[in-house]
Amino acid sequence: MKIGILAAGRPPRALQPEFGDYVSMFEGLLAGRRYDWTSYDVPAGDYPDRPEACDGYILTGAAAGVYDGDPWIDQLLQFLRAAKGRAKLVGICFGHQAMAQAFGGTVIKSPKGWGVGLHTYGVETHRPWMDPAPAFSLSASHQDQVVELPPAATVIAGSDFCPMGTLAYDDGMAISCQLHPEFAPDYSIALIEGRRGQRIPDDLAAQAVESLKAPDDHARFADWIARFLAA
Repeated sequence: MKIGILAAGRPPRALQPEFGDYVSMFEGLLAGRRYDWTSYDVPAGDYPDRPEACDGYILTGAAAGVYDGDPWIDQLLQFLRAAKGRAKLVGICFGHQAMAQAFGGTVIKSPKGWGVGLHTYGVETHRPWMDPAPAFSLSASHQDQVVELPPAATVIAGSDFCPMGTLAYDDGMAISCQLHPEFAPDYSIALIEGRRGQRIPDDLAAQAVESLKAPDDHARFADWIARFLAA
């Protein structure tokens, strides 16, 4: 199975020597599966010749907002519309938001502020590629949120802080999640510490770092992605 990673952003430069980039994080998350990986630098305008060039795509996080109006974001939304129904799509964080925006939803910078640390989403409806557990916990790192569902999208998991946190599209070809299964706890902690007191208040940062000492469900979510891509 050929999987394309649509790399929409990079980690902060200071963290890349230790933690790598988002492409390597997803390859590590899904290691051991028989995937033929390729990646595309979407802010640079790098795309496959046609959506069917890959069996599926994973759209990564980014520091940008999908509402920013940058030309590269418009190009990305056009590609997502072209690819919908022609290849499997998985969106994470910015990718979750970009898919919602491309397919008719609404994304805003949330007045709730930063979501950081280990967040737990309750599962509202199970899909065949999921296990039956009632909740999952993953790293959060976002200010923006989907606030209006696209047509033909269903909320399958979320929280009081982020009610539209995980979506599945009714054609069975696209899923997305606001949380980060690809973030290891030590990366999430380093990211928070780099923003502590500047972008993230000290008290929120301290709570978030403490929360990341608990077990998370990145391995479960990796299995979900793999089963979705194979379905």
